[in-house]
Amino acid sequence: MSRSSKPGQRTEAGPIDVTLAATLIGLIAFGVVMVYSASAVYANNMFGSGYHFLIRQTVFALVALVVLFVVAHANIDLLRRSTYPVLLVAVLLMIAVALGFGRSAGGATRWLALGPVNVQPAELAKLAMILWLAHSLAKKSHRVQTFSIGFLPHVLVAGLLMLLCLAQPDFGSAVMIALLTFVVLFAAGAKAGYLLGCVLIALPVGYAAIASSPYRMRRIKAFLEPFEHRQGAGYQITESLMGFGSGGWTGVGLGDGRQKLLFLPEAHTDFISAIIGEELGFIGVILLSAAFAWIVFRGLRVAWRAQDEYAGYLAAGMTLFIGLQAFTNLAVAMGLLPTKGLALPFVSYGGSSLLVNAAAAGIILNTSRYGASRREQPPVKVKPGRRQPKLRTAGGGAR
Repeated sequence: MSRSSKPGQRTEAGPIDVTLAATLIGLIAFGVVMVYSASAVYANNMFGSGYHFLIRQTVFALVALVVLFVVAHANIDLLRRSTYPVLLVAVLLMIAVALGFGRSAGGATRWLALGPVNVQPAELAKLAMILWLAHSLAKKSHRVQTFSIGFLPHVLVAGLLMLLCLAQPDFGSAVMIALLTFVVLFAAGAKAGYLLGCVLIALPVGYAAIASSPYRMRRIKAFLEPFEHRQGAGYQITESLMGFGSGGWTGVGLGDGRQKLLFLPEAHTDFISAIIGEELGFIGVILLSAAFAWIVFRGLRVAWRAQDEYAGYLAAGMTLFIGLQAFTNLAVAMGLLPTKGLALPFVSYGGSSLLVNAAAAGIILNTSRYGASRREQPPVKVKPGRRQPKLRTAGGGAR
């Protein structure tokens, strides 16, 4: 089936993917519950109210549901026309943070204070990068395999955003942008030789970025031998592993975890999956992982069935954006990857992450309304002995 990359040539929209929407709404609601469970003691100790993070996360969740609904039902061509404004805003916000206008925490400057809300521009930059890649690659669909048009411009824009991430510093977001760019270029059919060459260049650069940073080297050492560095860089991961271990098969019960009693840092944000493992056990973690696996499966299915290149690249990029974040967060909390501050989509506390992921999920739901299969009507079955019904044209005449 031929696919069109030009906007305005789509069929009438159908219903959204209901099972995917239900999974996303369920995860957002589950996140509110787990944020309260993981943060109540810490919030009471820091702010004098155990409901501090619960109230804020509930507001974020309600806004996220609105974003999810609005984006899912927006005109997909309107989304395409918003590509450059979104990319420009993301770059300007990233530059503002790099110039020192952001808020610092944990040795990094990654947030901009907009009233009572702290915005993390790197999250928006990932979303903007996928929007631009989908638009640009669909527009250049016949020249994707060329170096100067199909490959180099996309790598340069990704490189700019990665440099702005490293200036914060935010090594994890830089790596995430690189992975998303690689995957979308691969899906679009970029030459394997160009992609391989880019990887061969990126590996020594990444190694140099890690080796030249003392705190990154400490994280690598803590990852390799966490219990040897339990009182230092390995403290967070050892406490996380203890949380998973104490949960057993069914967990100690919702709200009855011990690691959130000021033992595990960032219990309600980056390491909330350890609290889930402790309170809901191995079964809870498996169900959580299955929910994200279902999102990835349905999202890639939407991308596969998309009726044009733009919708396909967009759905694939947004799906992997959510899936890679979930995999990385769970792998870090379980000690399978070095420690990296990355939220668990829809579950961890945080407005920027929740709203950006809701927008990404809304785009997946939006593209699910324009599946290519909707254009294919099943053939009319004619019983033996009966004449085939005549088809009428728009003018009313029989053909």
